[in-house]
Amino acid sequence: MEQQFDLIIIGGGSAAFAAAIRANDLQLSTLMVNGGLPLGGTCVNVGCVPSKFLIRAAESVRHSMHSPFDGVQPKGAEVNFKSIIQQKKALVSEMQSRKYLDLLADLKNLTVLEGHAEFADKNTVTVNGESYKGIKIAIATGSTTFIPPIDGLSDTPYLTNDTLFDMEEQPDSLLIVGGGYIGLEMAQLYNRLGTRVTVVEALDRVLATEETDVTDELTRHLSAEGVDIRTGAAIRRVWQESGMVKADVEVNGQNQTLEASHLVVATGRKANTDSLGLDKAGVETGRKGHVMVNEYLETNVPNIYAIGDVNTHPPFVYTAAYEGTTAVGNAFQGASHKVDYSVLPWVVFTDPQVAGVGMDEEQAKQKGVPYEASVMPLSEVPRSIAALDTRGFIKLIRNSETDQLIGARIVAPEGSELTMELSLAIRYGITVKELASALHPYLTLAEGVKLAAMSFTKDVKKMSCCAG
Repeated sequence: MEQQFDLIIIGGGSAAFAAAIRANDLQLSTLMVNGGLPLGGTCVNVGCVPSKFLIRAAESVRHSMHSPFDGVQPKGAEVNFKSIIQQKKALVSEMQSRKYLDLLADLKNLTVLEGHAEFADKNTVTVNGESYKGIKIAIATGSTTFIPPIDGLSDTPYLTNDTLFDMEEQPDSLLIVGGGYIGLEMAQLYNRLGTRVTVVEALDRVLATEETDVTDELTRHLSAEGVDIRTGAAIRRVWQESGMVKADVEVNGQNQTLEASHLVVATGRKANTDSLGLDKAGVETGRKGHVMVNEYLETNVPNIYAIGDVNTHPPFVYTAAYEGTTAVGNAFQGASHKVDYSVLPWVVFTDPQVAGVGMDEEQAKQKGVPYEASVMPLSEVPRSIAALDTRGFIKLIRNSETDQLIGARIVAPEGSELTMELSLAIRYGITVKELASALHPYLTLAEGVKLAAMSFTKDVKKMSCCAG
């Protein structure tokens, strides 16, 4: 006999748990089917948590070896790589228990099944040979690394973020395919821990969706630390030889052969939808298998929703959780809440960090918005000057007719901490003049926002400290 539920959630990550918690609040009978990563999904198991732990570990090594202060002579660090990875694993286990597994006892209306779910029709899924029917179904199966069709790759051992972070023996060298945020974060952290790293990017620059001033600035600092970045580099073939991975790469019409002890693939993400049987439910998918949804998170099938990395929206853990809650409200409370990511803040956790919110110049141009940009180098920000670390800049983009802030891009150590002020300024229509007149504490990085706002009309180089 088919078992009946108000809601069936396929997946066990952040979007799924947010949906389950909201459904429990509404006293909806809910089935969660998890058949991929352990409960908690990408973020806690193989994504955000392990990567940020390792980034901080690598940063501590960097600081122990480099100091800009004349009176501080760094002595270096003794790195026990295996111990770092083991501590990472313990943290992941603790976070998975605290933020996911321990919550299950309080979700009285939730049933959790381990197994692979496949649609039988738009209201029915099969799991482990049993059928389950739901009034509404939420697809929350997440995404995984997209594996490109490179000649020889299927016969060559390679790693992804799912497997690299669990290696307890430190790689001697890494050849990372892909210059997006995942590839760059991995490249810098392993380089800082003592692994020789080469990044190969087919496009003409890393983080290619960003403007050249951002990518050039980041590339300069990563290269200065020793990360070998090859852009405009198309990999033609990979193979394993004498315990090394080798790659034929074409750069500007010239062929090169690169080699490393390990190959890492970081060429974007694809949705985990291949074996869901979406055709049986009539659900439409797009590029790389992502489920197409409208602004209410509905698929083309009225009772089926898609939330988190599996859909076409920005793939962040905080958007996934937001979507899980929103979808349940729309599905069962008659709500019509639209997801709006026009002022979504985002971060790349390199050092310096790259962060942004709203439009950049090219996006404003494409939308026909009259714009003006102002760039404040950190060499003019007192906090950065005093810290002897002036890497990066703060760029504000305003509507040149209304003076309202419409976007920002930041390259700065801990620059992500500025994004919420800027996000709220854009959302609530705060003008650049108002930002410039607001009191920002002296010797904070946030003061750089004030200076960048002031620089639309003043030359801050000719101003005294704290001048308004």
